[in-house]
Amino acid sequence: QAQLVESGGGLVQPGESLRLSCTASESISNFYVMAWYRQAPGKEREVIAQIGSDENKWYPPSGKGRFTISRNYAKNTLLLESDRLTPDDTAVYYCYGNTGRNAHWGQGIQVTVSS
Repeated sequence: QAQLVESGGGLVQPGESLRLSCTASESISNFYVMAWYRQAPGKEREVIAQIGSDENKWYPPSGKGRFTISRNYAKNTLLLESDRLTPDDTAVYYCYGNTGRNAHWGQGIQVTVSS
């Protein structure tokens, strides 16, 4: 069973940037799709960025231009970068990967945007 572990969260000042990493216990080449989701307090979990095995990227309209997703195959890591964070970006961020046989979730990592 593949494991996904997020890192890089914490307290961020408004206007600052964010870089999250998701390290997989197996080769990320095994995942035909990987994504980042987030869940803000009192809201449903939502996808914010997705990347296929062909490197095709998709962002929902609300997140376009604000987030960048990428894969680092050498480190078996999925990355999420964003700048100009606002308090509305406060949420638990989750890494997701699907091998075609199973769907895998990370445990989630808290990102709090506050001064």
